[in-house]
Formats: sequence, structure tokens, C-alpha cells
Amino acid sequence: MVGKIVKGISGFYYVHVMGDGIYECRARGKFRNDNIKPLVGDDVEIAVTDEVKKTGNVIEIQTRKNELIRPAVANIDQALVVFAIADPMPNLNLLDRFLVTMERNNLDTIICFNKIDLVDDAKIIEMKNIYVKAGYHVVFTSTYNNIGVADVKRLIEYKTTAVAGPSGVGKSSLLNKLVPDAELETGEISKKIKRGKNTTRHTEIISAGENTYLYDTPGFSSLYVNDFPKEELKEYFKEFEFYNGKCKFNTCNHVSEPECRVKDAVKAGIISKERYVNYLLLFDDIKNKR
Repeated sequence: MVGKIVKGISGFYYVHVMGDGIYECRARGKFRNDNIKPLVGDDVEIAVTDEVKKTGNVIEIQTRKNELIRPAVANIDQALVVFAIADPMPNLNLLDRFLVTMERNNLDTIICFNKIDLVDDAKIIEMKNIYVKAGYHVVFTSTYNNIGVADVKRLIEYKTTAVAGPSGVGKSSLLNKLVPDAELETGEISKKIKRGKNTTRHTEIISAGENTYLYDTPGFSSLYVNDFPKEELKEYFKEFEFYNGKCKFNTCNHVSEPECRVKDAVKAGIISKERYVNYLLLFDDIKNKR
């Protein structure tokens, strides 16, 4: 029997089998022995142990299209990262770390700035000048006033999207606007694990329409981006792409080298100063890693 892992918690994997519902499964020991961990989003083969109680074992993981470590998910088409534009103020260094992670995995990212009812147009323009200029699709929402939700719906339609962001930015409120009956979609799991859904502690898949799925992931407050050579970092800043290889030195890292086209673009206002400062901070983090 083949299904999809829609939630994983405390060693249990909840597998949705089309037409048969959700089975509570354990993973076979061979996965642990092979250092393989099933992920939410995995398409898996299960062996049913009790049809009445709907329990079973995951016996095979089908080939993944892709996988992420944080959030720990598999088989997604894109990411939607949600930050508040105020209350709390957006941590742009944290946002840029997330974007680097997605770029490394060749995944498109939509940036959503929520709570725009709390700011004036100048703040919205400021964020546009940083991230639209960098080449990202940016949407601005207010779940309080229902602004921008239709734009998000259009961007996620017919795709599988990992929804991520720090705690307190209104991610759950946005999900409730996108999928008003989300509680119904996940109620079967909630009964099994005896846990409410007020706070996202584990990644969970929500059906948001025909061939449209959202991965609701736990909030994050930090991301470590230092597990690759510092020379690679420039490849993960989209706005640097035009200039890579055009500096005086082909190996230019756009840090302290002379006649650097990227630094010239920052001075000219073509590349956002905020993004470039975060690039330098990340570069130092990688350089100084133990």
C-alpha cells in the first residue's frame, strides 16, 4: 500500500493513503541502520499491521524529488517564507539565511511580508527596494484586513509549497485564511496524537485545493548557513549573478578585492546595501566556522 507522510511526531509517521485514510506507522529499523529518516512529504510503501486501528510500518521510501534539512521536508515545488513587516520587525539577516538555504536547493521562494496594516507605504517600498530588486517575488499581506491573501492563493495554486517563518509573524493566521477548513483536513491526526493545532510544533501537510498542498512547518529563530565553502556564497545571492566573473579577478568574492563590480553596484544603489551587508556577515560566519 502506497501513501504520503503528512505528519511525523515522536517516531510515528502518519501516512495518508488515497481512499483509505490515515495510518499511524513506525519506520522499519533498516532506515535507522542506513541513517535515513523518513520526512514529511515522502511517498512511502507501508505494510498494514491492523486495518481496524489503521496502524502499520513504513517499509520503503520512494525516490525523492528533493529534500530539505530545515524545514525537514521532501518533494516540494517552492517555499513561501512569511515575515511580519512590523510587530516584530523583520530580521532580514535571518530572512537572507533562509533564502540562501533555498537557493542552494534550487527552490523558488516567495517572500510574504505580513501585517502591512501596521505600517505606512514607505516601509512597503523599502522592502520592495531590497527584495524585488534582488529578483524575488514579494507579496504584502494583512490577515487582519484580508489584504493580499488572494495574491498568495494564486501563487500556491496547483503546487506543493513549504510555508516557513519565525514565530509570531502571523503564519498560522495566513494559513487559516488560505485554507479555512484546515482543521477538518487534519482532524483525523489530531485525534490520534491528542494534540491541538494552536502552535505548530511539527511539519504537517494541509490540502489547499486541487493538486495544491501546503507544508505547515514550525517557526524558526535561527538558521546556520556555514556548511559549505565561503567561495560558494556568492552563487546564492541572485542579484550577484550578472556580475560574477566580471570583476578584475575571476575568483573575486566581492568582499575586499579591488575593482569589484558587485561593490560598485552597491555604491550605485543597484544592489541593496542591506543585502550586501548580510552577505558580508554570512561570509564571515562561514570563514570563521570551526
